[in-house]
Amino acid sequence: MADKELNLVDHLEELRKRIIISALSFVVFFIVGFIYVDDIYRWFVGDTKLMVLGPSDIMWIYFMIATVIAVVGTIPVLALQIWLFVKPALRPKERKITLSYVPALFFLFLMGLSFGYFVIFPMVLKFLVNMGQDMFVTNFTAERYFSFIMNMTLPFGVLFELPVVVMFLTSLGIINPFVLGKVRKYAYFVLIIIAVVITPPDFMSDFVVTLPLLLLYEISINLSKFVYRKRMRNLQQEEEEIIEV
Repeated sequence: MADKELNLVDHLEELRKRIIISALSFVVFFIVGFIYVDDIYRWFVGDTKLMVLGPSDIMWIYFMIATVIAVVGTIPVLALQIWLFVKPALRPKERKITLSYVPALFFLFLMGLSFGYFVIFPMVLKFLVNMGQDMFVTNFTAERYFSFIMNMTLPFGVLFELPVVVMFLTSLGIINPFVLGKVRKYAYFVLIIIAVVITPPDFMSDFVVTLPLLLLYEISINLSKFVYRKRMRNLQQEEEEIIEV
């Protein structure tokens, strides 16, 4: 019992260490983002002048942009810390495979952000502006404008990481492609609902968003099959080696 308690304490200490490192990296990236807020802001809005309704809005913009930069920068660090935490429980071959998921998480997150910003954001913005152009004077506040950008981009950054997350969980034996196949219709339903909620109420917009999400799920299943077969082969080889010994 004492050994188990000691082992639990060691695991909690290791977990605390990984959390602290991730939190410190977030703070560092937040500071960097805060320093370069002006350049980032101008990249997004160009020469357009957005309104603010009060001094607090200016500080809110600084904190929001810096927070987004901190989240993006912390993702690979957090993924690496998670890998280092579970590393002792992995076999040597699994360690090499799962380590490659760390940069993949970062790049897929960036791809999701890019898809949201360059495809979804202009499409939704154009639809909404055209819908009210004969009724309202269109003036954007900086707070509402950047909140809208975040709502149109961050969800896709998270959703685009689905294939790598599925591969990682399959490598650990937590999920397998058979389970993903069984819940396919429920997953499709959830993804379609997400697409309908975040897009304008027209078929083309829903289709443009739904198709990539469903494709991501199918890619995730196929990647899970690949990882699962490889994991089963490795386990079988290890069992054979043990029997021979």
